[in-house]
Amino acid sequence: MNIHKQQLEDLNKHKLQDHKSHFDFLAQSLSKSGAAVDKLITKLADFQVAIPSWALGAGGTRFGRFSYGGEPASLEQKIEDIGLIHRLTQTAGAVSLHIPWDVPNDYNAIKELAAKHQIKFDAVNSNTFQDQKNQKETYKYGSLSNTSSAVREQAIAHNKEVVEIGNKLGSKALTVWLADGSSFPGQNNFQTALTHTQNSLISIYEDMPTDWKLYIEYKPYEPNFYSTVIQDWGTSLMLANGCGERAYTLVDLGHHLPNTNIEQIVSVLMLKGKLGGFHFNDSKYGDDDLTVGSIKPYALFLIFNELVYGIQNNPQNPELGWMIDASHNVKDPLEDLIQSLEAIQEAYAKALLIDQDALRAAQEANDVTLCQELLQNAYRTDVRPLVREARLRSGGALNPIEAYRKLEVRKNLIAERGSKTVATGL
Repeated sequence: MNIHKQQLEDLNKHKLQDHKSHFDFLAQSLSKSGAAVDKLITKLADFQVAIPSWALGAGGTRFGRFSYGGEPASLEQKIEDIGLIHRLTQTAGAVSLHIPWDVPNDYNAIKELAAKHQIKFDAVNSNTFQDQKNQKETYKYGSLSNTSSAVREQAIAHNKEVVEIGNKLGSKALTVWLADGSSFPGQNNFQTALTHTQNSLISIYEDMPTDWKLYIEYKPYEPNFYSTVIQDWGTSLMLANGCGERAYTLVDLGHHLPNTNIEQIVSVLMLKGKLGGFHFNDSKYGDDDLTVGSIKPYALFLIFNELVYGIQNNPQNPELGWMIDASHNVKDPLEDLIQSLEAIQEAYAKALLIDQDALRAAQEANDVTLCQELLQNAYRTDVRPLVREARLRSGGALNPIEAYRKLEVRKNLIAERGSKTVATGL
């Protein structure tokens, strides 16, 4: 399915007058307070978030999975779906591939298809958390940390192969997330497992192209419930430092224990120049992988406050990689991704409204009340007209969800692909 420029213009036309009224009012108000509105809109328009290739089909749990119909059954169809999302939002200009779920059959054809949809290839993701067909060694008891050197070498070789695949596509980063850990006390020797992991990561890192980055993800629990080898940001940072200057910590919003102060973690990592990437989602209990901003929108805003500050004040930190990492059983996956992109843009816009100089002065003066006022005044601002204006100027839809439904995208995808297709990798 294709979405044409004229279709979006026709849909936008009916909302243009109301949008202009809301935008002009907000723009005038912000201008009076000293905000550079056009610069804000440019930053919003430039902000692109990668869509993971596996998130375009219905998610699932150990209790079941419910297909949504019209799911992409190939990498080509996944890129086409991201193209639809990007056409509507103008914010999804990248794809993050998960290997071996999405290995291209024809690299040139895949690159041409992605370019047609104005999509770049973001970080590639390795998979050593499950055994693949005809795999010689098992990851049942770990991969890069395994007591068996044969298992470790197999996992290292897989990561190196993922880098080769990504390099052919123009990716510049590898994300490593390990399920390695233990479910029972005494099962693992903690020091041995960590040492094996460090040595394995160094082997991968040293084989990477010199212009590539290594993102090391962490998670406190699941699928192992007693210990995880890379359980927190400190361990990830330690391992990154052990690899070299192009190795970084990757923060996934769902990979924290309840009530963890994620914004403080973000701030410290940026100060040390070691925040490499960011995975967006939301949660109520654990790694729930819910729609971004659906549960804790204020926490997302506070995280973006630190991200904006770090981008402005920490030149030692590299340009960040942004990706959504969410999955659901009950929502249309494309609608969910559109909602997540909207929430990310809104949180970013609100963080950009914070007067960082005034906030810093209030902090230096220990004026706690004013600090809260400055943050909450920005948070309470309805920035949706700014986000819509950024989309409009970029050629997107004023209301992407409404456009998605009026254009009957899901109905068309089911007609093209059938109602029983299942996205690869899930």
